[in-house]
This record gives sequence, C-alpha cells and structure tokens, in this order.
Amino acid sequence: MIVTLTPNPSLDRTVEVPALVRGAVLRARGGRVDPGGKGVNVSRALAAHGRATRAVVPVGGAEGAQLAALLAPLGIEVHAVPVTGAVRANVAVVEPDGTTTKLNELGPCLSGDEVEALLAAAVASADGASWLAACGSLPPGAPVDLYARLAEAAHSAATRLVVDSSGPALLAALEAGPDLVKPNREELAEAVGRPLGTLGDVVEAAAELVARGAGAVLASLGADGAVLVGPDGATYGESRVDRPVSTVGAGDAMLAGFLAAEAGAPAATALASALAWGAAATCLPGSRMPAPHDLRPDAVRLHERIDPARPLEEQPR
Repeated sequence: MIVTLTPNPSLDRTVEVPALVRGAVLRARGGRVDPGGKGVNVSRALAAHGRATRAVVPVGGAEGAQLAALLAPLGIEVHAVPVTGAVRANVAVVEPDGTTTKLNELGPCLSGDEVEALLAAAVASADGASWLAACGSLPPGAPVDLYARLAEAAHSAATRLVVDSSGPALLAALEAGPDLVKPNREELAEAVGRPLGTLGDVVEAAAELVARGAGAVLASLGADGAVLVGPDGATYGESRVDRPVSTVGAGDAMLAGFLAAEAGAPAATALASALAWGAAATCLPGSRMPAPHDLRPDAVRLHERIDPARPLEEQPR
C-alpha cells in the first residue's frame, strides 16, 4: 500500500487552444476536468497500474464533493478530511506543442484543528504502508513544518516518507530526514540558492540536500530526464518524447513510477520505471495518468556515466 497526502488538492480543468494569445477571445479545441493535486495524481497513476493506494485529502465545498466523486471510480481508497473552505480549482491552458500555462488558486485556509485532523488522518492511514508520499504546496493556514512533523510521525511508525514540495516546506522537511525528496529543476535550484545549468550542477545540488537530511533525491528535469542521487552515488537517465501533449502531472507520474518499482529493486530499475511513467504522462491530454499500455520502457536510456558538463537543454521557467 502506498498512501498519499495532498494538503491542497484541486479540481484541474484543462483547456486545449490553437495558441495562447494574451487579451484575445479563444475558442477551445477540447477540455477535461480531473481530480488534481500532486499526491492525488500519484495515487491516480498507481491505481491505473493496479497498485493499492490510499489518498488523504481535505474536502470542502461543492468542489470538494466533485473531487471525491471523480476519485470514487478510480480504485483509490479515499480518506476525506472535512474542512470548511472549498477545494481550489486550477486551470491549465495547453497549446498544440505541449506548452502549458497554469493558473493555480491558493486553496482554502485551514484552521489549526483542520491541520491537526489532516495530519492525524495521514499518520493513521499510513500505518503498515510501504510509503507515505506528502505532496504539493501547503494551503493557507498550514504550518511550514507540516511535512517535517509528518516525517517524524512516519518514522516512528516505520513508514518511509517521500516529500514532493518546494520552498520553506521542503527545507523544513529536510531537517526531519525524509527518505526521499523529489524536486524539479526549479525547486532544486531554489533549495540551494543558485541556478542549475548542467547535469553536474544538478548532481551537486542534490548531494547538498542529501547532506542536509534527505535519504535520496529524485530530481526531475523535464525533457532532460531525471537524476537520482543517494548515499551510493548518482544515476542519470532520460526518455525522449517526440510530440508532448501535456506536461501537467508528468512529475507526479514519475514519482508514482519510482515508488511502484522501488521495493527491493536496484536504484537504476526504479529510475527507469520513473522515467517511463513520466514520459508516458506527457503523451496524454490534460492531467491523465498513464496506464500500463501507455508505457514505452524501450525509450528509456540510462547512462553508465554522467557527463557533469552536459548542459540542460530545457530552459527553466
């Protein structure tokens, strides 16, 4: 069982347009609404592969009811924590070449009691689980050390914790020693306070996070692949996609692929799984999560040696 906590879930509306033109009236070519939030997406990807997963989410307002209704038929156990505020609604505008512009709402402000209820639900749900994945931004009202407190509770229960977040929440979590963190390039650069232009820069930055408390770092680099850095060294791989459709949720699918393969598998095997799942997500519309038939493991390439001078092709946002 893999449990996910999404403190700030969302309804994700994806709108496909011929081109994004500022100030214009655009006629959409297509659209969809999916249950969203990083942890929710991880659970959706795991469920699509028949893996047991439980999603812990705050639920409030009509949007919260719709979120729960969308999750119900997906094979995900949902632990809903009632909150007063309404779940946020996000909009992603996708152009034909896969360029995605996102508009994310802040989310509801949680009271102190609601934060404690959410934390207690996550700890109780993770009892006996192989992983607890704490994912995404913190909603207004949540303390910056929420993931750090979760790490301490998870370790007391012998459950491994992965944190996929950014900014102060990620930095605070490092002090509690999460077993894995999964920043993207921009989040990793923010954590170490400098730009990352090469693979060597990424490896050095990830090693800093390991030195600051993380058990391992899975750094997603978009079209440049991903780097896994742990006590035993660094592994790099990539999976090229010729025609990306949408990048929304690709990093979440990557994390799901890693967690699905990680148990007892070598680091390289887990990284290859992560790359295949993440690449498959970019070939699907909106924030759809890949199923087994969407994967192309033959497109994954793991490198025996990392060239530290290799520049990162994808420009940071």
